[in-house]
Amino acid sequence: MFELNFLFFAVAIPAVIFAGISKGGFGSGVAFASSSILALILDPGQALALMLPILMVIDVATLGPYWKRWNWPDSRLLILGAIPGVALGAWLYKATDADLLRLLIGGISIGFVVWHLGQTRGWLRGFVNRLPPPAGLFAGLIAGFTSFVSHAGGPPAAVYLLSQRLSKTEFQASTVLVFWVINVTKFVPYAYLGMFTWHTALADLLLTPFAILGAWLGVQAHWMMSERLFFGIAYVLLTITGSKLIWDALV
Repeated sequence: MFELNFLFFAVAIPAVIFAGISKGGFGSGVAFASSSILALILDPGQALALMLPILMVIDVATLGPYWKRWNWPDSRLLILGAIPGVALGAWLYKATDADLLRLLIGGISIGFVVWHLGQTRGWLRGFVNRLPPPAGLFAGLIAGFTSFVSHAGGPPAAVYLLSQRLSKTEFQASTVLVFWVINVTKFVPYAYLGMFTWHTALADLLLTPFAILGAWLGVQAHWMMSERLFFGIAYVLLTITGSKLIWDALV
């Protein structure tokens, strides 16, 4: 059990607001940085359990502004693929320990930054043609799995959606819909695995206003803030937290 002290809130409040901004305005791609940050001061399982209800609150807060602006065929493919991915994540979580989870979360964090650098520097090229429907199902599978073990389903979903040449708002709305469904799906196995406690519920209750604030800021930032600035900050956070989690897992 963790203490609801100054250190906890000093770390958790900015992390929750950051998650709200990311999910509310920038496609959920780096919202999982919040879990990486919390895992620096909490057991990884506690960090994941604490963040899921917060992410669900943010999902509900952001559904309204983007209602029916999503691309339903692409969103449906990702959702259908994500369900078995969540089941796979639940199986792995049950069979692993805290250090392996730290390694997974840290590795996904660093891998996402490397993938982004490869895109921006031309080491990895984007897709010339739209990816076919089977690729959407596969991306959903990976998104469901990585979302379960680290709340990091954004990158694989983004790879597929970006290949479909969606508009900025259509892309954002589709990610809001997809991860609303994924997070609802994750809630049952999280509860079955005993990840939720009355202590995490109390912490979530205290952090909910900051989640709503972050979601509102994200929706506003979607129209005003530079994506380059936001993601630049996010990549620095992911590099630092990911490296620390890998170090803690291996040492």
